[in-house]
Amino acid sequence: MSSWAAFSRDLLEQMPLILAGLQDTILLAVSISISGILLGILVFYLTLSQHRWVRYATNAYISFFIGMPLIVLLFLMYYGLPQWDIRLTPFTVAFIGFTLNVAAYNAAYLTTALNGLNKAEMEAGRTQGFSHLQVFRFLILPQTLRLSVPALTNQVINNLKDTSVAFLIQYTEFFARVQELASTNFQFFKAYVFAALIYLALVSIIVIAARRLEQRIVLPGFRPQVTLGRL
Repeated sequence: MSSWAAFSRDLLEQMPLILAGLQDTILLAVSISISGILLGILVFYLTLSQHRWVRYATNAYISFFIGMPLIVLLFLMYYGLPQWDIRLTPFTVAFIGFTLNVAAYNAAYLTTALNGLNKAEMEAGRTQGFSHLQVFRFLILPQTLRLSVPALTNQVINNLKDTSVAFLIQYTEFFARVQELASTNFQFFKAYVFAALIYLALVSIIVIAARRLEQRIVLPGFRPQVTLGRL
């Protein structure tokens, strides 16, 4: 029996576990993408606060979580918190850790997009008697979200790919199942090629969906912003 035939046989045998791991990967990626954008919007709003100490604290939050390696944060929560009698499930640790990290990046993207807005519109809104929250809700947020679609799309893609590190805190997602497959037959190259193809397919779906979304909500006269680089 050829090596490819043997690998295909093992792959089919473990396919239920692999599909379960893929489901867990998608669950985590979708969850942190939603929570990350919601918390990111809140953090972005706080960066515009009229109180200086709130702006300082919010900018410190963004700097801290962008500068903190994600794996260090996950390890601190999963392996460090039990020393304080705080024990969380792998999914809970991954969800909280990723959300805090992703929100910081999303807030930075939205802050960058803010620089491309027409400041006269915001001043006009304040002149018309709009409150600080109303200016943010009706003028700033819709436009910055539109301008940030390319950057936010990249972040969603990063979210999907970054879920692969969650197996280091015992979260049995897709990559963890592929690791188990490779360890049973030592066909590491074939197993990782298979994993790469699955990730590529998922990323392609995200890109296609994002392009269609961008075509629907693009603002006339605006060009997509340059995305913020990962540290």
